[in-house]
Amino acid sequence: MANIEEQKRQYEYIDKCKEIIAKKKQDNGGHYTCAVVTFGCQMNARDSEKLEGILKEVGYEVIEDEKSADFVIYNTCTVRDNANQKVYGHLGILKARKNKNKNLQIALCGCMMQEPSVIEIIKTKYRFVNLVFGTHNIYKFAELLYRMLTSDSQIIDIWEDTDQIVEDLPVERKYSFKSGINIMFGCNNFCSYCIVPYVRGRERSREPKEIIREIENLVADGVVEVMLLGQNVNSYGKNLDNPMTFAQLLREIEKIEGLKRIRFMTSHPKDLSDELIDVMAHSNKICKQMHLPLQSGSDRILQDMNRHYTKEKYLSIVDKLRAAVPDIAITTDIIVGFPGETVDDVNETIDVIKKVGYDNAFTFIYSKRTGTPAAAREDQLDEAFVKEQFARVLETVSTEAAKRNGMYVGRTMEVLVEETNEHDKDYVTGRLSNNSMVHFKGDSSLIGSLVNVKLTESKGFYYYGEMI
Repeated sequence: MANIEEQKRQYEYIDKCKEIIAKKKQDNGGHYTCAVVTFGCQMNARDSEKLEGILKEVGYEVIEDEKSADFVIYNTCTVRDNANQKVYGHLGILKARKNKNKNLQIALCGCMMQEPSVIEIIKTKYRFVNLVFGTHNIYKFAELLYRMLTSDSQIIDIWEDTDQIVEDLPVERKYSFKSGINIMFGCNNFCSYCIVPYVRGRERSREPKEIIREIENLVADGVVEVMLLGQNVNSYGKNLDNPMTFAQLLREIEKIEGLKRIRFMTSHPKDLSDELIDVMAHSNKICKQMHLPLQSGSDRILQDMNRHYTKEKYLSIVDKLRAAVPDIAITTDIIVGFPGETVDDVNETIDVIKKVGYDNAFTFIYSKRTGTPAAAREDQLDEAFVKEQFARVLETVSTEAAKRNGMYVGRTMEVLVEETNEHDKDYVTGRLSNNSMVHFKGDSSLIGSLVNVKLTESKGFYYYGEMI
């Protein structure tokens, strides 16, 4: 339930911060800058838009160059260990900067900050960081910012969990014509390799009327495409006072006049219903794309991962999707090297890749995350063996995706124009409903428009075309 009192409270802190930043700008020649650096998923990207919205509201000039910013925020990810190491590397560079400029301020937030071991490292090795907070109290950013601006001590504010949902605070959208929308927070699945439920907390769904109102306001502000965000959107609504399925929510969102496209992620196969497939089949707005994480094609490994579906069940869902939405693009996530995985298990994964024919797949080597059941297993795999199996999977993914690349050449399809092409200013770049990228001649006046483009040439994962 939205917390109106908490919203008011945070706006009071925004006003307090405005006074402080106005003074700092006076002392700094009229400029006071900040940079938000985002690591990780689209949920993190959406959180960063919220941070930037408040920063801009209080008077910071938001810039992209962290090297010259007066205030740097790292919004962190912790799904894989290399994400943590990347943050520590950046902090090392910032330490050298802070030694030269004592006025530089640094904040850390996001999933990585929910790990107790990380907080201990920050307390001992990174005392120069000014502010540390996690995923559950991001809506208190204005209050935390005020505390940082009025204190010389390191501030660490981490919550283990929350049942609060506080939206309707300032947001700085990256695009004027499309936006992410949080429809739920947290995850209840506890896959044995995944740390997300421990750092994002239990599932909490937003009230449908609040989601609808937010989207209506966005559409009135020029948004034509929304991305509905949740760790598992298929389980949306289960914890509401008046339960509602994700498919029912989609039907309500589709009624919003002026909204042209609806995307969503991520979908867990165990909760993907026939009702959802039916809604997609009859929708004019839901994009023809499904990101459906597989993780493994081996029933034995899927059980050890605590995924709650089988290879056969997964393939049956794909068959239903393709029958109902013939042009649908299906993408996936795959993990190679889960503890105890054998060549035969990897062969099962490769078999699924061949049978599904993914448009693309995000393939990862298993990353041991402290605190998860998989990390405690004694049958961790040899690195050389894992890399060999990873190469096999990657080759199969590339081969199968190549078969689907170019299948739309010759067709005229609708493209949402997103930006001027970064390599040729005479071209613009946009996306099909299935998320494929298209480049064609045009100018910046087309950005944010839906136009018909004849696809003339395929270049693998993208097309060239001509506007009709």
